[in-house]
Amino acid sequence: MVAGIESEWAEPLAAHLVKRTYSEPHWDSRRGAAMALERVSLYGLALVAGRSVTLSRIDPVLARELFISRALVEGDWQTHHRFFHRNKELVAEAEELERRARRRGIVADDAALFAFYDARIPAEVTSARHFDSWWKKAGQASPDLLTLTPADLAGPAADEVDQASYPSTWAGLALSYEFAPGEPDDGVAADVPLAALNQVSADGFSWQVPGLREELVTELIRTLPKQLRTRFVPAPDVARDALTRLDPGHGDLLTALSGELGRVGGVKVPPSAFDLSRLPAHLRLTFRVVDDGEVLASGKDLGELREELRPRLAERLAAAAGDLTRTGIKSWDFESLPRVFSRGQVKAYPAVADAGDAADIRLYETRAEAEHAMLAGNRRLLLLQVPSGARAVASRLPTSAKLAMSRQPYASAAAMFDDCAACAADEIIALAGGPAWDSIAFAALLEAARAELPARTADVVSAVARILGDAHSVESALDQAKSPLFADAVTDMRAQLAGLVYPGFIAETGARRLPDLVRYLRAIAHRLDRAPADVRRDSERMAVVQRVSREYQQVLAELGRGSQYLADVVAVRWMIEELRVSLFAQPIGAAIPVSEQRVNAALDRLSG
Repeated sequence: MVAGIESEWAEPLAAHLVKRTYSEPHWDSRRGAAMALERVSLYGLALVAGRSVTLSRIDPVLARELFISRALVEGDWQTHHRFFHRNKELVAEAEELERRARRRGIVADDAALFAFYDARIPAEVTSARHFDSWWKKAGQASPDLLTLTPADLAGPAADEVDQASYPSTWAGLALSYEFAPGEPDDGVAADVPLAALNQVSADGFSWQVPGLREELVTELIRTLPKQLRTRFVPAPDVARDALTRLDPGHGDLLTALSGELGRVGGVKVPPSAFDLSRLPAHLRLTFRVVDDGEVLASGKDLGELREELRPRLAERLAAAAGDLTRTGIKSWDFESLPRVFSRGQVKAYPAVADAGDAADIRLYETRAEAEHAMLAGNRRLLLLQVPSGARAVASRLPTSAKLAMSRQPYASAAAMFDDCAACAADEIIALAGGPAWDSIAFAALLEAARAELPARTADVVSAVARILGDAHSVESALDQAKSPLFADAVTDMRAQLAGLVYPGFIAETGARRLPDLVRYLRAIAHRLDRAPADVRRDSERMAVVQRVSREYQQVLAELGRGSQYLADVVAVRWMIEELRVSLFAQPIGAAIPVSEQRVNAALDRLSG
């Protein structure tokens, strides 16, 4: 009644009567020690509740276990000891291998790491302070006593995984790995610098990293249509055997695998038979296009990324090129043009490009695009300085030829005559061995054009008049073919005609091949006459052409941007036209021996 009593006074006065209980043992990284919560009571009255005390003075065995497990095994400790940081690096590297290999058991578990420290640290070490005191002497005597080795970290599955099969770089690109099934970034990702986007080929990356290659080939086999898939079972065994004979250093995986399966199974397995959409996401490499540390875009299809980022890449190339690029060139007023431009990571291909009423010097992503542009640029500079006389030739044509040329597919007659002149100029350039890359070679071209361009243009105009006359006759006959029985055949012939005669066809076909168009048009007319008599036979032959045409388009897609300009690719395009003549108009005669097998062999050579 005289003064207030504080309950905590009772603890020291009644030390022999109070009851102490402890709970919630835990690791305190800030103190570097295991702690517990203490409760002090007197006859059931709580004097102290939840006081934090050092666990080592209550249960040194448990305190030591918490120190080893939380501080050393889990790494929850702020310390300067070198072995500790080295061990964390080793554990992180081992865990990274688990992510790359997409399997557990490669790294020793926490129990094995605890046993490692438990066997080396004396019983009296129960906290960071105790450890520092002990290690001061022990570390000098045995500096590597607590340093983990790869053998210490090896789990039960460690011998089954080769670290070299999961590289950190590939073809100069940094690789990263994520083991996150169901997530967009699951699997392997390659970082492609924007400046090098036009230099990276998807072919090599189609093989995946060696550690995932067998799984990839197995799953590819499983995506085949049933009639093919049943020939290659069990898929894992077939994949393992096929990989022993495939060379990742040549071409893309789909082409190589289709050839090998075809050899083993005795049946044609086209690359298009594999359904990539059915592959587990982690088996398809992800490309991340980066610039100055920023990810601009990512995806599985490198070609789509190039298209998406083409404007950004063009800006980067132009900025790197400096004063190499020019516009509004009317004559060859410079010495020479390099075949390749390289500066830092930027690599591009310069060319003189046709700009309509002038020429420009531009940079291209591929050599094939640059060489095609160079031809058009040479042509433009020639035509700016040498009159072709195309209109004068046309004015002297007979009335029937003039009537035929009035039915041309161009926006205007002037555009058609310009294309005739371009075709003639291309022939002069071809006879000189190709476009000029320096002033001396262009001067020789200019001299040849002044001597030959009018006459060659006249030849082209005459050939085009005949082609347009025949094209009009074929088109009229197709318009009269109304029977639904061979509607598919008529649709196919219309598509063929549109692929032969279109705005720009004269220069794209070339002077040497223009006469062949006459044969192809006659072949269409012959087919149209014969198709109603045997629709089934026509359909069977049409299926052959459609098969090789699909394969051709597939090869174009695989070869990538600019491939349509390559001479070998263009040759196959005309082989398919000759195949049509051989199948539908044998009396007219193909210019070369041709068959479905020959076309497929040519396509295989392109893919290889």
